[in-house]
This record gives sequence, structure tokens and C-alpha cells, in this order.
Amino acid sequence: MASENTKFASKSVNPDEIAHFSSMAETWWDPNGPFKPLHKLNPTRIKFVKEQICKHFDRDSNAEKPLEGLRILDIGCGGGLLCEPMTRLGATMVGADAAEKNIKTASIHAEQMGLDIDYRHITAEELADASEKFDVILNMEVIEHVADIPSFLGACHTLLKDNGCMTLSTLNRTLKSWTMAIAGAEYILRWLPVGTHDWKKFIKPSELCEMNKQAGFTINTIEGMVFNPLSGTWSLSDHDFSVNYVALAVKSNNG
Repeated sequence: MASENTKFASKSVNPDEIAHFSSMAETWWDPNGPFKPLHKLNPTRIKFVKEQICKHFDRDSNAEKPLEGLRILDIGCGGGLLCEPMTRLGATMVGADAAEKNIKTASIHAEQMGLDIDYRHITAEELADASEKFDVILNMEVIEHVADIPSFLGACHTLLKDNGCMTLSTLNRTLKSWTMAIAGAEYILRWLPVGTHDWKKFIKPSELCEMNKQAGFTINTIEGMVFNPLSGTWSLSDHDFSVNYVALAVKSNNG
């Protein structure tokens, strides 16, 4: 379990992953570009994040700005696809990414949209060393790309306030996830550049729970995210975690 006084080196950064996503940075906001699957997934991610945060902090999810007053970190924010809607829901957002090109893209787009978002070219470990604190951490489609998961989650534990929560989304390591996320999305449909995902780094829900337990978190909720090829839309599922899934983690009582 991570100590609040631990000093972290940036061990979680994978240079190959940073180079891969940097090469696509200018296309983040193109709904028909390399991040098209993420644009399609985004409404479902936002729904889960908003509902779980409001439930955790006992807020009305139907309010105009239900996240007002909450300081939220989107770690591995990419081009800002989550930061912008969270800002519109009232949150004070900090978007952090280890790829400088992503931060430049996100900053320019936020300025064009008239949104005030604190974007930083920085790692989770560096933020933890700076004694930053957040009510919520968004850890979405990131954990399967980091080099050192214990270091990464340890930094997140340090960054989170005692009453805070963290949302995580990732891919399950199943035959179906290889078929859909790699063979289908990368090689057949060409929705994603080849090499975007490494199936060996996909994480089973049981493994995610154990990793978070070791870092001082308890996962309270897990839901699947299921793609309907006929409608081209995503939805949440309480039983199908076979490909994509999302979870809510909170600091353990002894964390």
C-alpha cells in the first residue's frame, strides 16, 4: 500500500506508448479519425462517471452542474475528450498527460470552446510529489498502457483525498477482447492504428481489484461497456465484462 509520504519516480511512463499517442495528437477531436471508437464510447463513459461521482458524494445527477465544487484529475487526458464535458458539468478540471503534444492539442481545443481547463504535461508520480490533492481521479483507458502499474496506482492513491473516488476503465483479457479490440478494430475495420493495444496488457476484473487493493483502494462497482454493431452505440451492462469495463474505486478505510 502506498504511503502518503512516498516519493515517486515516474516509473509508469512507457516511452513507446507516449510516442504512439503523440503521433496521433492532432487527430483527437476528429470524430472520424483514429480516435473514432473513443468518440463513440464517450457518452457511455460520461454517463458512468457522472452517475458514480454523484452517488459517491450524494449529489443530484440531474442538476445543471452536479460536479460543481469538485476538483477532478483526468490522468492520461489525451486531447481532453473527458475534461471538456466534466468542466461543463461544473467540475474544476486538471488534465494531465505524459505526451506534450496531447496537452497542446487539448489546450488549443479548450480555448476554442471557451473552457477554463488546467492542462499539464506531467505524470501521476510528479503530481503526487507536488502534494496535489483531488476529490476525484478519472483513470480511463490508461492503466493498460502504463509501464509500472503499482507505481501508477500508488501515485493515484496519494493524489486522492481521503473521501475521494477514482473511476477506471480498461479492457478485459479474453478471446473476445482480442477478436474485437485488436483483430476487428485494428486489422479488419481499421478504426484504430495497428499497435494501439497489446492484448497481453489487458487486465481481468479480478486482477484490477487485486491491483487496487494492493494500492489501498476498494473497488465498489464494476460495469461492462458493450458495443452494439447494429446501432453503432455503446451501453453499460451489469453482467457483460467480456471486452470493455469500467469501475469505481474508493480509498480503503485503512488507506
